[in-house]
Amino acid sequence: MIFIDVLKPFQELTGTAVLEAAAEAALQSDQESGPSSLTLRITDEEEVRILNRQFRGLDQSTDVLSFTADFQDPDLDSRYRGDVVICYPQAASQAEKRGHAVEDELQLLVVHGVLHLLGYDHGSQDEKDLMWEIQRNILAGLGLEIEVSEE
Repeated sequence: MIFIDVLKPFQELTGTAVLEAAAEAALQSDQESGPSSLTLRITDEEEVRILNRQFRGLDQSTDVLSFTADFQDPDLDSRYRGDVVICYPQAASQAEKRGHAVEDELQLLVVHGVLHLLGYDHGSQDEKDLMWEIQRNILAGLGLEIEVSEE
């Protein structure tokens, strides 16, 4: 189950069905996991900056943060993977710079964040190459051809 929480100013701007589909597609890329659930939060720069400072020691906003939980949720009978927090204004800015719709950027960030929950990272070039390939395949499956050189 995908729980989606969108901050009020962005509710009219955000299609939750596409976000849910992106999260489900990313979860399905993990062949071993079985049923999984997570929470997606779409919020503002201030909240993301506070979370980034508190958990990563960086006093700045960013586009997406992932907080891995990874426990069996007995109420849902699924593995709870954690939380993905996305900064809507940052996503909108990146979409404009990259020349695609905000909805497309949000899907990219959802997939990226969920892949982090699944244990993927981009700390080394090999890790990045693998994560980007999986991300590209998931997005293509969603009908998106977004190429991102840097995250």
